[in-house]
Amino acid sequence: MAKNLKKWQGWALFGGSMIVVFLLGLLASSLMERRAEVASVFNNKRTEFTDSIIAQNEKFKADYPREYETWSMTEDTTFKSEYNSSNETDELEDRPEMVILWAGYAFSRNYNTPRGHKHCIEDLTKILRTGNPGIDGDEDMQPATCWTCKGPDVPRMMRELSANKSVFDPTNFYAFAGKWSGLGDQIVNTIGCSDCHDARTMDLRPARPALYEAWARAGKDVRKASHQEMRSLVCAQCHTEYYFIKPDDAKNPGKANYLMFPQDYGLTCEDAEHYFDSIGFYDYIHPLSKTPILKAQHPGYEMALQGIHGQRGVSCADCHMPYIQDGGVKFTDHHIMSPLAHIDRTCQICHRQDAEVLKQNVYERQRKTRDSRTKLEKQLAAAHIEAKFAWEKGATEDEMKPILQLIRSSQWRWDYAFASHGASFHAPQEVQRLFSDGLVQAQEARLLIYKVLAKHGFTGDVPMPDISTKAKAQAYIGLDMNTLNSKKQKFLQQVAPKWIDNAKKKGRLIEI
Repeated sequence: MAKNLKKWQGWALFGGSMIVVFLLGLLASSLMERRAEVASVFNNKRTEFTDSIIAQNEKFKADYPREYETWSMTEDTTFKSEYNSSNETDELEDRPEMVILWAGYAFSRNYNTPRGHKHCIEDLTKILRTGNPGIDGDEDMQPATCWTCKGPDVPRMMRELSANKSVFDPTNFYAFAGKWSGLGDQIVNTIGCSDCHDARTMDLRPARPALYEAWARAGKDVRKASHQEMRSLVCAQCHTEYYFIKPDDAKNPGKANYLMFPQDYGLTCEDAEHYFDSIGFYDYIHPLSKTPILKAQHPGYEMALQGIHGQRGVSCADCHMPYIQDGGVKFTDHHIMSPLAHIDRTCQICHRQDAEVLKQNVYERQRKTRDSRTKLEKQLAAAHIEAKFAWEKGATEDEMKPILQLIRSSQWRWDYAFASHGASFHAPQEVQRLFSDGLVQAQEARLLIYKVLAKHGFTGDVPMPDISTKAKAQAYIGLDMNTLNSKKQKFLQQVAPKWIDNAKKKGRLIEI
């Protein structure tokens, strides 16, 4: 009996050893393959760059054809999903309550779902939020800082406008001054290689100073981040919450429109709210309720860290830029898009469930969070309208102060959660928590409004306008959309083409 047991143990040990040796062999093969790939790429480079910033993405094509080809595919908008497809849709048309929430702010004019990186300059130029400088007396609606995340011309311009024009140091740069249209013929190459890579070595390197500065204030150094962290940080330099320093900010004289990340207290929604409250910041005063509103941008990085994948160290690139095997070459897919487009290369690398099961798991989370979002939007829109009615009935500032604080906090949670593109998958529990808290705050604000109205002799229901469509909601807040759209079309026909022509003449834009 003992002899047979020892014999069995010996064979088990032998078999286990063979499995370990086999796995080690696979690992060694993978490492050697990767090293060979890297060596092959760099040994066969046709162009040696001496500059860390190369704005024209086309200059990388010869040396990195696979990466360039897949990057070019970000122009494709054919991917369809139940939600958040790659094609452009009019969010205000689908959700007219958003017009009310953003009354008094440019987002009430136009808000579309995002497309691929190759469209970013085009979409910024055509959106009604940027205005129509040079057309019928119109002026810029946005500062030049709005270009910051729109392409590799940005770090190039930061260097050219800085004191030391020979070196790009992302920890010390010149803040864009002036208006948005002033750089229209400069920022012409869409998001690409030098936004994320040092052109000389192709090492990952974020190119936006605000990220380095925010980390430094927290006692951390972006340049010491691991490679896996960098696979998210190159995304985090843009897909994050930010704000521009206001011209009248006494604490930051001479830094008007300087880009800042509000991360000093942490990376949660409440941390950012605490930061803004501590400096008395607001993006705009809502013309209906008179609430000092915080407008969230797109805190995708912060929200992703709240979810299980972020907590387990999964990077943005792991899911949005999966590896591709092309013959004997393994490379990163630069067609940045939804992981649902290639479940076999994304989700199923870790999860063994059927692709359709995994897809339905995502859709289920999206449906539930969208339902919560819809309820909150309707409550918030009603709160703004009812607050306006209360002011008209004689409500005082002291009476309205707690109400406005509730509306501000509620709308911040709504905006922060939904503006974090993909957050219903990245961190569904966190999104539901924010929508739930926001819903409680909005309902509490409405109850307080009716108490204030009762003090002033009104006990009925507040009359509500018809805001069932985007057009009706925009008319209610006083927008002349026919004029705005007409001017934008003139701008796109008369002004924007001159930017492109001038960029070509100056050699800033390459056509191939």
